[in-house]
Amino acid sequence: MTTEKLGIIAGEGKMPVYIARQAAQKGVEVVVAGLKGNAREEDFRGVAGVYKEMRLGQMGAGLKFFKQHGVRRVLMAGRVQHTSVFSNLMPDLRGAKFLASLKSMQTKHILSRVIEEFKKEGLEFVSSALYLEHFMPPKGVLSKRHPTPQEEKTIQYGFKIAKAIAALDIGLTCVVGENAVIAVEGMEGTDACIARAGELYKKSAQKQNCVAVVKVARPNQDERFDLPVVGKGTMQSLINAGFKILAFEADKTLVLDLEEVVALADKNDICLLAI
Repeated sequence: MTTEKLGIIAGEGKMPVYIARQAAQKGVEVVVAGLKGNAREEDFRGVAGVYKEMRLGQMGAGLKFFKQHGVRRVLMAGRVQHTSVFSNLMPDLRGAKFLASLKSMQTKHILSRVIEEFKKEGLEFVSSALYLEHFMPPKGVLSKRHPTPQEEKTIQYGFKIAKAIAALDIGLTCVVGENAVIAVEGMEGTDACIARAGELYKKSAQKQNCVAVVKVARPNQDERFDLPVVGKGTMQSLINAGFKILAFEADKTLVLDLEEVVALADKNDICLLAI
């Protein structure tokens, strides 16, 4: 009997680790290519059958690695720090040719093209939420505190802004006041965006009555890459910034450590909801 195998291209954070654990529990052999400067080998000990560190751009080596270990299904999970593009980018020959062929450096285009290259070699990309579907809450308020009518208007305003920047492939998160955009996510990532918004808000002479952090999926989100994720780190960023509302798109956002996230929200009187 052939053991089912799953290849994981792992970035930073808990998401790829949780997927590896869930897969291993189901008897799936996990083969991990950890991106240097992002993934940590020690996080996968005991769950990954094979682990190899790779630099961004080593496409030829990555394909060879997965095929060598009999992998036919692959997924991408975890954050990739944008600074890695400058500090850890070391393409091999195939990677260099791939980079030269790109028509755009937008995340969506790059990852779509990566999927095409792997498909040429018989490797299929699967949903990056594989085995974590139960981490995607449906619409509703998760915290004890519910939004006021005024806060609901602010959240809906933020949802429109977040969807607009997501469609432009700028980011997935925005921080808004009642009728003002305080910050939008760029290369720095969600937590840094919230921290920046917190600093701007503290310096503002005219503070809004309510501020909402809103995170969404891209329009027509491809579940094979870059799904929106929130977790304890996101909640801690809100606490540090002094914000009291975190809204995310229902059925499309992964909430890691959900019970602990809700507990943090309740402890700090934060409204947490899926919209």
